[in-house]
Amino acid sequence: MNKISNQTLASIVNLNHQVVPVFEKYDLDFCCKGKRMLSDACIEKGLEPHVVVQELEAAMAAGKEKSMPFSEMSAEQLINHILVRHHFYVKQSMPLIYMHLEKVASKHGDNYPYMKQVFDLFAEVQEEMTAHLHKEEAILFPRIKEMEKWAKKKSNATFPRNYIHGPIAVMENEHEHAGDILFRIRELTSHYTAPKGACTTFKVSLAELKEFEDDLHEHVHLENNILFPKAQQFI
Repeated sequence: MNKISNQTLASIVNLNHQVVPVFEKYDLDFCCKGKRMLSDACIEKGLEPHVVVQELEAAMAAGKEKSMPFSEMSAEQLINHILVRHHFYVKQSMPLIYMHLEKVASKHGDNYPYMKQVFDLFAEVQEEMTAHLHKEEAILFPRIKEMEKWAKKKSNATFPRNYIHGPIAVMENEHEHAGDILFRIRELTSHYTAPKGACTTFKVSLAELKEFEDDLHEHVHLENNILFPKAQQFI
């Protein structure tokens, strides 16, 4: 138990992707705040570390399928995975979620005022994520690929330290801000729980929000805890 408790959230997920549902269950942020030790994160949440550890160990034991070897991928391979699996999903899902939330806020906002807040918060996320994805695709990812290419050639090419450190710092800050907004949405909706008698659009929008947050956690984890550290080694 002590061995797991003294590992960071990010390192646990890196080696055992099947534990993600356990972290999600207890609201343990393994992406933006993945550098914290499990024991410290549990204490902050008022959780008993040994209880969480037991569930983590059970999830690890039950995990039969081999997880994708993200840590073993090249930076370019990981970027390609992120683009196909996460950037594409975000771009496709945000307009639909926005449309559904706008409808719910308009028709049911008087009875459920918190849904007006949820709509406004998601609108902020959509605007920020649109710009965020563009910056990664147009600036940061090409720079990382370029640096990896020269590193593989064992070239003496040098890059200024801020060539990727600056953009990475910006991306990490934006990741944290998006995560904070979605956490607030989760609080407002009582963990995406639809009220009794909610219409289909109401239920669908909450399910979409949960899926969006789950995807963001995995997305940010891959970048903050695997891709960015890998890229920083090229400097």
